[in-house]
Amino acid sequence: MDQTYGIKPSVKDWFRKRGFWQDAIYRFSRNKLAVAGLITSVILVAITIFAPFIAPYPYEEQDYSAIGEAPSLSHPMGTDDLGRDVLSRVIHGGRVSISIGVLVQLAAVLIGLPLGALAGYYGGTADYIITRLVDIMMAFPSLMLAIIIMVVLGPGYGNVLFSMVIVSWPLICRLARGQVLQLRESEFVLAARTIGASDQRIIFRHILPHLFGPVIVAVTLGIPATIFRESGLSFLGIGIVPPTPSWGQMVGEYYLQIQTYWHIPLFPAIVLGLAILGFTFMGDGLQDAMSPKGSD
Repeated sequence: MDQTYGIKPSVKDWFRKRGFWQDAIYRFSRNKLAVAGLITSVILVAITIFAPFIAPYPYEEQDYSAIGEAPSLSHPMGTDDLGRDVLSRVIHGGRVSISIGVLVQLAAVLIGLPLGALAGYYGGTADYIITRLVDIMMAFPSLMLAIIIMVVLGPGYGNVLFSMVIVSWPLICRLARGQVLQLRESEFVLAARTIGASDQRIIFRHILPHLFGPVIVAVTLGIPATIFRESGLSFLGIGIVPPTPSWGQMVGEYYLQIQTYWHIPLFPAIVLGLAILGFTFMGDGLQDAMSPKGSD
């Protein structure tokens, strides 16, 4: 009897139900594509963070004795028509593209999340104004709107950031508004109101924590979309200004010369595809893992 009673608590602890985040991590770890996307994304982010230490040459350094050289031991991805090492430019180009993807999504959350929470919780005039603004913004194709902004402002890293934030925050705002509309009528929010909790306490203590999962998924899926838009702008020549490298810029600058310098647009295009696929697979995996309908 004593031994049986001594075993029961440990068995219960062993088979107790996993919490939401533990369950999400478990589901995510069972998704092979999601794990592969996570590994790919982490590797690319690490490479771009430590780009000055990893790149074999400065991205602007020219070697006049190796102009247009094919891949070799000294230049694994070859050199461009100015003698610059393509591998070094791809590494530094990732620093530009990935940093824009991450910074834009962080700014979109800082703008869209509070506006969406305000519209969803209070409703009325604030909801009408914010919703109409979001509808107007989302009526335009995102890339087209970004192109219009860049044509007005001109190329450059800061202007690319600004245009990407303008087209990205409405998505976060709409997501936050929809989630708050559901949560504000939930039992725990009604209970908090009953005991006299302030609106600020209800929003920050009870509602916003429930938005972390959907927002994390939206940000993870938004990063590859932003990288793709930035690459499109740079491909058209209205994004990042040379000589600063960008994956889209490198492809756009040399794709017409692919028969002569095949390696110059090919390698940045491959890495760009890997980055987009990596973040997309990771975002899809997070979405499945955090879905209430997900299963083991």
